[in-house]
Amino acid sequence: MRTRHFWTLFAAGILLFPAIRASAHHAFSAEYDINKLVTISGIVVKFEWVNPHALLYVEGKDAEGKAASWKFEMGAPGGLMSRGWKKTDVKAGDEITVDGYASKDGRNVANVRFVKLADGRKLFGGFNATPGNPFRRRGADRLSPRTAPPN
Repeated sequence: MRTRHFWTLFAAGILLFPAIRASAHHAFSAEYDINKLVTISGIVVKFEWVNPHALLYVEGKDAEGKAASWKFEMGAPGGLMSRGWKKTDVKAGDEITVDGYASKDGRNVANVRFVKLADGRKLFGGFNATPGNPFRRRGADRLSPRTAPPN
């Protein structure tokens, strides 16, 4: 009888594990509004190269000139590296322009689409699921060009 209970609980645990893992990670569409594209130009306050997503903090102005502090969520460091990013590409004090999709809840939080770096390069910095991802096709992360097409 004990063995049967063990195997029942074991099987239940195996079946529930993927659901627990999936709920811990959010989808783009759950947090960000595809119809709210924001562009912020300003100074990098902090850049965190951490899992599961790199984070970029910017003090800047939007297209209307309104000043604000913004937090941008980026792709995972491994994905960013395969798209041409290096941990040292952004540092506090750099002047950059970031465009991305604003959060649905109205906070100054967005999912990065492209970042125009201080040296003029423009790199895709979003999730794999971020709209506008030029690397969206399976396996395309490893293909050139690593930077975004010029605008």
